[in-house]
Amino acid sequence: KISVFVGECKRMGISILPPDVNKSGLKFTPETVAGIGDAGATTQGSQTGVPDPGYKAIRYGLAAIKHVGESAMEAAIRERERGGDFTSLEDFCSRLDSRIANRKMLESLVKAGAFDFLGRERAELYAYIDEALSASAAAYRDRVAGQVSLFDEVTAPTTSRKKLIAPWSEHEKLSYEKELLGFYVSGHPLDAYVDLFAAKNYRSIASLGELDDRAPFKIAGAIVEVEKKFTRREGKPFAVVWVEDLSDILEVVVWNEVYLKISDALVAGRVIEIRGTLDRRDDALRATAQEVKTLAPRKANGANERSTDTCQEPAVLLQFSAAATSNELREVREILATSPGRRPVQLLFDRANGNSLRLDAGAEFRINLTRDLEGKLSRWLVTAKA
Repeated sequence: KISVFVGECKRMGISILPPDVNKSGLKFTPETVAGIGDAGATTQGSQTGVPDPGYKAIRYGLAAIKHVGESAMEAAIRERERGGDFTSLEDFCSRLDSRIANRKMLESLVKAGAFDFLGRERAELYAYIDEALSASAAAYRDRVAGQVSLFDEVTAPTTSRKKLIAPWSEHEKLSYEKELLGFYVSGHPLDAYVDLFAAKNYRSIASLGELDDRAPFKIAGAIVEVEKKFTRREGKPFAVVWVEDLSDILEVVVWNEVYLKISDALVAGRVIEIRGTLDRRDDALRATAQEVKTLAPRKANGANERSTDTCQEPAVLLQFSAAATSNELREVREILATSPGRRPVQLLFDRANGNSLRLDAGAEFRINLTRDLEGKLSRWLVTAKA
């Protein structure tokens, strides 16, 4: 897995650089970044008398980004080698066949940070994708028709016209990176919890391998994935939760007695504290939770925010016509599941008698209402005021 590879590189002092359409190869490639030296490189240089060329790193490969396609990235790299670095989003679109530079691929590249060299907010570039595609398509049609603008050689790319777009939150940026790259590049959701983790002296997940079977431990981390299940014999609900900290990831079983106390908080992205015992009966390291608590980062004055769900955020209201089908509801449920967060969702059903029925979607479907999610929910979205 990429996350394992990244963790090993960090332990070896090797930096993982984000994808870049002007620097990345098809696969992961070694790279030297001048001007950044580590202690090992400095020592080595002083011993040999040869100046160290820079900091050793590995650049993320373009083909490893989800939803871009290896053949498309091969074409992009060939064009870069032929015509030089790409200078803008529109330049990238215009130099590649429209069957290659499609919206889905561009969305993934922008979200993954592959156009960060432009010095523009990712949200701004994302909002410009349709315009860039349209402009490059129009330019292609003009070239085919033999219509060349008098100003073609002197005008700057139209992507220089910046739109007033609100930047993505740090949570949105990191969520997209995790989704498309398999790990976080520009930061980590747990960065805001570093002081809290240090104060409470949690064990790192990576260090749990040093403990014996059934040994007790206390860790903290962010929930990566949750599988809610039922016991075979009695049909009691429980959950299997994957939790990660800055060192590794751990599979934790939350049996019914503990699960009933914390079930509403078991959603991806939530930061929790776990007291439990190790299970080393198999090759893979697993654990059983004895107690689970939610956590919140420390405020600037050193106090902790309340680690519960009592923080009231306005509900996102989705309205359905009287003709709504089960397939439509299933579609909405799948969309909501793609962006877990803290905002509650309410469903408003219009009925044939003229009355409406309002229902809470439940804690399992609380969301982070990103602009991408707003677009997907636009058919039903009534209000999304923060």
